Amino acid sequence: MDNLELCEANDAPLTPITFLKRASECYPNRTSIIYGQTRFTWTQTYDRCCRLTASLLSLNLAKNDIVSVLAQNIPAMYEMHFAVPMAGAVLNTINTRLNAKSIAGILRHAQPKMLFIDRNLEPLARESLQLLPHEDLKQIMKVIYIDENKSSSSKELDYESLIRKGEPTSSLVARMFRIQNEQDPISLNYTSGTTADPKGVVISHRGAYLTTLGTIMGWEMGTGPVYLWTLPMFHCNGWTFTWSVAARGGTNVCLRNVTTLEIFKNIKLHGVTHMCCAPTVFNILLQGKPLDLLNRSAPVQVLTGGSSPPAALVKRVEKLGFQVGHTYGLTEATGPALFCEWQDEWNKLPEDKRMELKGRQGVGMLTLGEFDVKNTQTEESVPRDGKTMGEIVMKGGSIMKGYLKNPKATLEAFKHGWFNTGDIGVIHPDGHVEIKDRSKDVIISGGENISSVEVENVLYKNQKVLETAVVAMPHPVWGETPCVFVVLKKDEKNQEDLEDKLVTKEEDLIKYCRENMPHFMCPRKVVFLQELPKNSNGKILKSNLRDIAKALVVDGDNAGSKKVQRRGDDYVRSRL
Repeated sequence: MDNLELCEANDAPLTPITFLKRASECYPNRTSIIYGQTRFTWTQTYDRCCRLTASLLSLNLAKNDIVSVLAQNIPAMYEMHFAVPMAGAVLNTINTRLNAKSIAGILRHAQPKMLFIDRNLEPLARESLQLLPHEDLKQIMKVIYIDENKSSSSKELDYESLIRKGEPTSSLVARMFRIQNEQDPISLNYTSGTTADPKGVVISHRGAYLTTLGTIMGWEMGTGPVYLWTLPMFHCNGWTFTWSVAARGGTNVCLRNVTTLEIFKNIKLHGVTHMCCAPTVFNILLQGKPLDLLNRSAPVQVLTGGSSPPAALVKRVEKLGFQVGHTYGLTEATGPALFCEWQDEWNKLPEDKRMELKGRQGVGMLTLGEFDVKNTQTEESVPRDGKTMGEIVMKGGSIMKGYLKNPKATLEAFKHGWFNTGDIGVIHPDGHVEIKDRSKDVIISGGENISSVEVENVLYKNQKVLETAVVAMPHPVWGETPCVFVVLKKDEKNQEDLEDKLVTKEEDLIKYCRENMPHFMCPRKVVFLQELPKNSNGKILKSNLRDIAKALVVDGDNAGSKKVQRRGDDYVRSRL
């Protein structure tokens, strides 16, 4: 047995681009993409991607060259998730919500050979390119625009003309789907930078393939899903659902603008079955005049990730006709890594308890190697008691290759033989992980560790609270104490005599906390804002809130005053 060697027949590298070819063969006439009046079948999407790949190669795009894309959730963005890696290049999808300076920083660091620009984002792109030094600008071999309104007869080289001019011969097509090494990079994704400067995460073909299969199984995604793109494709390749939908022969409903109206309109028109979003999108679903989805044959499956969704928020969303599932992952883990594996016996529990269980981050998906929660000092596994906190760590083929041009950060991330997430959590007796905080967000008060997430979960149960975030603020005796930032529901914010109302509400919320949690966890200050500061992916920027909290006097009486609120709102607006 030891002398058996691998041959070409049993050594096919793993890559998600093969899902496109299979979709065209297994589901040739199924609708692959819907975007307004535009419709494609899987046969057409396959042909378009092959033509685009052929054109990219004709422009001398070489193996491992980086192709950057600044575009929203439009068909071209989806097609490039296959066409670019089929050319042997590396796809870099840029966050469209970043400012010009941040985008210029990514381009300077990534040094792409091509840059595709959504014509709707041309002003932002031009401003970003103008910030690049001449030498960096010369690195970009070609800038190509994606223009939805461009006439097909135009001779100018743009996205659609590349597809028209591409000539994918049979030998070239065969080469497109045969990568040499599954460890080659398929995508370069920049972290959101909520806790540090963004870093370029290098994802391999193997990692993308494994995570794609893991998400399909973890979410129990059946054949032919109708997937609504409420999650940006630039965010970790749409949590790999760019490839998952092809693997299941599904339909991609592309959505440029994520609004209540657009979400519910597309759900009704196209029979949407699945969508993904950060918990902040839940508030979008709850605003305006949502459609009644309860009469559908099945609820819309919603997979949420990021921060743990408060049980009260999940409950409100599910009453609209959605079925919420929870995943946990990171850009460095190629997207989702843990899934909340629902147990049949949980269905017999009271509703509030079920909603709490949905907030767990879950167990490792089938394609993840290992995961654990370890004491940050001793590196030993914490007890599975649901109480002892430690850092979530993981390992496996789906983890990133490393940070581009940043060996120091790569070594730090992989210390002790694990990928260290920086997230603090516990393991319950049933093996499910539950996040308690980011490592730097844990509040240490008088030697007690306070989870800001737990305090937030209690506050979300208050019917007057729309959004909330909890951070540490200095305390002369206890070292730190919780400070609460709250956005009230609209009917509460519009009342007259706002200053007096806010003072009263601060007292009410503190009293509410003391009635619903241990006293050492209770906040000493409540600051009311019109909006919470968020990054481009919808994550709350707690570092900004900590700056406000540091300036507050613990034993002062002005936390609810109009002055503090105005200062907070001005600060938030300056950071958005």
